[in-house]
Amino acid sequence: MANEAHPCPCDIGHKIEYGGMGREVQVEHIKAVIVIQDIFGWQLPNSRYMTDMIAGNGYTAILPDFFVGQEPWQPSGDWSTFPDWLKTRDARKIDREVDAVLRFLKQQCHAQKIGVVGFCWGGVAVHHVMMKYPEFRAGVSVYGIIKDSEDVHSLKNPTLFIFAENDAVIPLEQVSLLTQKLKKHCKVEYQIKTFSGQTHGFVHRKREDCSAEDKPYVDEARRNLIEWLHKYV
Repeated sequence: MANEAHPCPCDIGHKIEYGGMGREVQVEHIKAVIVIQDIFGWQLPNSRYMTDMIAGNGYTAILPDFFVGQEPWQPSGDWSTFPDWLKTRDARKIDREVDAVLRFLKQQCHAQKIGVVGFCWGGVAVHHVMMKYPEFRAGVSVYGIIKDSEDVHSLKNPTLFIFAENDAVIPLEQVSLLTQKLKKHCKVEYQIKTFSGQTHGFVHRKREDCSAEDKPYVDEARRNLIEWLHKYV
């Protein structure tokens, strides 16, 4: 994901060798296996790993293709074309897909309490849906670019924001501004956590054998994500 004012590339980091434990099904017009992908798409093993982690903690977890068959960004792509590519993948124009997945979860899985988690591009999407859909009991936005507008505080239900201290695409000034607006205006529970020394992608793009310095932060962030869901969903 890139800072909207100054677009720049997002490093894929460690690509986990992981096949996934779920199954792929067709959900109306989107193909699915609510976790929201990053720019590298729903088939990135890392996203499937996180989905299985959530499922393993007692949830029916679904990882839809929010690009609806369009190609995800490829790490080998020409980064000079990334801003134009990103314009065709607006994380705030996913309502049709969200509606389809909600129907599936309610009608086929009989879900009555639903949460949403998103990473990078998906973190932006989480912020969007938490301001629009009261059906989501809780949201976790993981290093999602902060929308620079007055309504960033209009959350419908409890939302956890996870950021990295050394994120090249999300300056700490943006995190500070979000904090100020939520503190002043937000009417629901929220939490903002910034993890020391970490970089963009640290929660889902670091291997299990990552450095001893990073592992406690990765583990804590993943634990916080699950605890937030347990508390509010």
